[in-house]
Amino acid sequence: MSVSTPMLVTFVVYILGMVLIGFIAWRSTKSFDDYILGGRSLGSVVTALSAGASDMSGWLLMGLPGAIFLSGISESWIAIGLIIGAWLNWRIVAGRLRVQTEHHDNALTLPDFFSSRFEDNSKLLRVISAVVILIFFTIYCASGVVAGARLFESTFGMDYQTALWAGAAATILYTLVGGFLAVSWTDTVQASLMIFALILTPVIVIVAVGGLDDSLAVIRAKSLENLDMLKGLNVVAVISLLGWGLGYFGQPHILARFMAADSHHTIRTARRIGMIWMILCLAGAVAVGFFGIAYFQNHPEHAAGVSQNGERVFIELARILFNPWIAGILLSAILAAVMSTLSCQLLVCSSALTEDLYKGFLRKNASQKELVWVGRLMVLVIALIAIALAANPENRVLGLVSYAWAGFGAAFGPVVLFGVCWKRMTRNGALAGMVVGALTVLLWKDYGYTELYEIIPGFAFASIAIVVFSLLGRAPSEAAQQRFAAAEAQYQSK
Repeated sequence: MSVSTPMLVTFVVYILGMVLIGFIAWRSTKSFDDYILGGRSLGSVVTALSAGASDMSGWLLMGLPGAIFLSGISESWIAIGLIIGAWLNWRIVAGRLRVQTEHHDNALTLPDFFSSRFEDNSKLLRVISAVVILIFFTIYCASGVVAGARLFESTFGMDYQTALWAGAAATILYTLVGGFLAVSWTDTVQASLMIFALILTPVIVIVAVGGLDDSLAVIRAKSLENLDMLKGLNVVAVISLLGWGLGYFGQPHILARFMAADSHHTIRTARRIGMIWMILCLAGAVAVGFFGIAYFQNHPEHAAGVSQNGERVFIELARILFNPWIAGILLSAILAAVMSTLSCQLLVCSSALTEDLYKGFLRKNASQKELVWVGRLMVLVIALIAIALAANPENRVLGLVSYAWAGFGAAFGPVVLFGVCWKRMTRNGALAGMVVGALTVLLWKDYGYTELYEIIPGFAFASIAIVVFSLLGRAPSEAAQQRFAAAEAQYQSK
């Protein structure tokens, strides 16, 4: 495959721009608090768009459009579940978590928050949650590296190993240098690029087919099932797809954005911006796949790429319908989605290693400068491990990504939700919820007797464990309840 000069130039300019933002953020990074949470200085727009961009990986522009293209509109149930879950997360958790972390020793990470909130002097909660984050996110990072490599491989005809390093290098560099501010600022740019691509592309596809009515007629003529929201689905399948939304309560990379907002008052505006962005992006992704059916039905001579791999539908439409320069910008949106998610995952892993393990157990009195440099070193270490795992894209370890979302959602989701809403929750309740949630996901995936998505029983059993073990044990100390009450009072203040 020949390398397209306009696409190559567009990608290079885009990547250099992201790295430049990283070096600008370097100058604003004075302490470890800055490096991990940006000094809790994010405004509503950056909070909203960085949360959205860090959530939506290459799946948004490849996986979801591909599923719709192959199976029809019934695959959009997952988008509906995600929208509901994200809104509930913004509405119930975001503002409370922002305030609670500040009241509990200015916690910088989820393990840090759990340890302080539940007065865990044994540090067992901190260790278990940090290990869960490291295991799942290292695998997540590997999948992001693979996605970036596949994009470079298919766009520029690189061999896989070269594409692997090309796709990962820029993300590693700006995360390594600029930390949370670089990740958040670049996420904002990337979120803007993603929504531009996902609004423009389906509009041009519809125009190319001959209009909305003609597009729907072609899709209907190919198969009426493409318009059936329940095609091949039973009640359990629909509930399982909607259940993806439960995962939001426990995703550390998304929750970190809430913790970094400049105040809980910012969250309200950020929620509106973030939800509008998310709805438009998901609707655009569904539309790309859906109307892509009509385009390639009318133009079978262009369908070779999508016939081999349905997830290439966005890439093929961008190449066919747009000027190479515009196509380069649109395809950069895929890179943006991959980079935005990978960068925040690297940073969360770094924070778990640095704040929760290095500072927590090895160097309690480490200086801020030392912690920043250790954090940078940990980004590099995790990135190199992820690249090593991704070196063989067929490696079985990448199969774990399919339920990593469920693992985080069930292990951390109920703990976070109850932790910010219920003052009677105890350390033993949190520990039981975390262990029961994670184990249920793992066991249900391997031995489940129904097709129900494992996050649903995992979330339910973890919630029950939290309530039972909290009520069986001694109530939290008076000081812990007072801190919780003070944080809740601040959250409720106008």
